[in-house]
Amino acid sequence: MGIDREAVEALTAQLIRIDARNPWLIDGGPGEGAVAGFVADRARAIPGAQVTVEDVEPGRPNVLVRLPGTGDGPVLCLNAHLDTVGDASWPGRSTQPVVEGERLIGLGAADDKGHCAAVLLALEALGRRERPLAGDVLGAFVMDEEATSLGTQALVRDHTMDAAIVVEPLGAGKTIVTHQGFGWLDLTIHGRAAHGSAPDLGIDAISRAARVIERLDSLGRRWASEPHPLNGATVYHASTIGGGSDYATYPAAVTLGIEIGTQPGETIVDRVREIEAIFADLRSELPDFEAEVMVKLDRDPFEAAGHEELLACLDRASEAVIGRPLERVGENAWMDAALVQGAGIPTLSIGASSGNLHAPDEWVSLPELVSIARTLERASEDFCGVLAV
Repeated sequence: MGIDREAVEALTAQLIRIDARNPWLIDGGPGEGAVAGFVADRARAIPGAQVTVEDVEPGRPNVLVRLPGTGDGPVLCLNAHLDTVGDASWPGRSTQPVVEGERLIGLGAADDKGHCAAVLLALEALGRRERPLAGDVLGAFVMDEEATSLGTQALVRDHTMDAAIVVEPLGAGKTIVTHQGFGWLDLTIHGRAAHGSAPDLGIDAISRAARVIERLDSLGRRWASEPHPLNGATVYHASTIGGGSDYATYPAAVTLGIEIGTQPGETIVDRVREIEAIFADLRSELPDFEAEVMVKLDRDPFEAAGHEELLACLDRASEAVIGRPLERVGENAWMDAALVQGAGIPTLSIGASSGNLHAPDEWVSLPELVSIARTLERASEDFCGVLAV
């Protein structure tokens, strides 16, 4: 069976039916164990494939599928992630795939189970080739991309490769050459607890948090007016808020959780410095203002480097499959490409068109998934080098 719509639809639907919600983000999420087992079992049927299941955390593995070459060529990694982020507003439906026209709907259809299917089908097609490749093709089906990216961190720590394609929803005919970094930060704004009838003693932390939010919103508007030429406006939004104890007491503290972006050439230190400048400005108005910022998680931005040979192979594959080379684009979201490139491995990203990511009725374009799978097959063959029998 070749790479066609029927094969892509059937395999993606099978993957969607397996719940793989990330337990770091989703309370009660089962993780990647079951879907990893399915991928490993299917991959073991590929002629010559070497399949390993490597636990990164208990019951949460990476699945590595290696098609070994003769040893005379480079190693190309095709990276897609197994985990998903669930949405409570469509339980029951989310793991029941539905086709509407050219769209396949279901949790993970685009992010990233459809692309796991594309990688697996490309590997199956390469495994049927009669002519050996000079280099290895390594399919890496990683865990935990949606949270702390432990899977790709383990991949680049424990395995060597010469280049990588991170396969994520994007749109056929495009390749990501840069994307934003991000930070998840907790801002704690302090007040002073007191009886609600004693304004001379109490300090309202919630009111002071509102001032912080107002200034952060202003910073976000400035970034929106000065977007990166490829990555768009630097991401900022408030994510969580908590504080106060009861109606009758001045709140002693508020913790505001935010997500905030970084552009190439920046780090989270730049964002922390801007937040601390907001705090300093508020202290000039309120001498007793107290607040601090804590970085809970941060990831650097991505800029492709040393990727020229891989890009040429992808261009040729794209021209053969859809009739045109790849448009070079950026992205305001983060993906594991930054970790792979950060390990010194030339990296690019491609993927199919999609919508409603992390939301009800997530969908992926089936024709574009077919194109992506065929492009991965051709680019892998080109990069790793076909040898005469």
